[in-house]
Amino acid sequence: MKKILVIDDFPENVFMIQDRLEQEGYEVITAYNGTTGLEKAFAEIPDLILLDVVMPEMNGIEVCRKIVEDSRTAQIPIILVTAKAGAEDTKEGLEAGAFDYIKKPFNRTELLARVNSALKLADTKKLYVEAEQKNTFAATVVTTNHKIKQPLTLMSLSAAAIKRELKKEEISRDAILKRLEYIETSIKEINDILNQLNAIKKPIFSDYTKDIKMVEFDNSEEEKLD
Repeated sequence: MKKILVIDDFPENVFMIQDRLEQEGYEVITAYNGTTGLEKAFAEIPDLILLDVVMPEMNGIEVCRKIVEDSRTAQIPIILVTAKAGAEDTKEGLEAGAFDYIKKPFNRTELLARVNSALKLADTKKLYVEAEQKNTFAATVVTTNHKIKQPLTLMSLSAAAIKRELKKEEISRDAILKRLEYIETSIKEINDILNQLNAIKKPIFSDYTKDIKMVEFDNSEEEKLD
């Protein structure tokens, strides 16, 4: 069940909206001023917020900005509900981060249409973000495996060579030191690769195979590793 927060300083407006939404099967949370509305937004994390613009102490535009600026609630769509819906008012609300405007008085059909539109867009956005996160994770795994395979192989071969050397009657100290240098170099390469992956803020993908992507590194860094 979708959860909708209604914030309005007139109880009769809240009741009217709440009644219409609950008839459609939505769970409705209510608040009668901006401060309480913010508290409930942060505590409940609703799927949608219907927010009156003209309220005392803290108006809807201020509330909208605070909701959008907070990472906990930044993705929640906000529909501003107001009798003020001129071009400048609309511009101010959208710039504050609102998804849409509903002008008072509104009818049931308009209210539900705008609510459904906002919720559908939010669901689509969530699916897109989840898909991007999965793709990024998969590409990171592929990239890490591809990049560290060579240094890991060198470490494995060096360890095997050291074991063989230690079984000899006459052990070559130089041979062991040489293999240890290979291992140290490989460890540094792996650390460099992991640091590069950790430093990526916005990954850029390239084709690894037909259906698999990998994360691109900075070319200058790749040259250092090759």
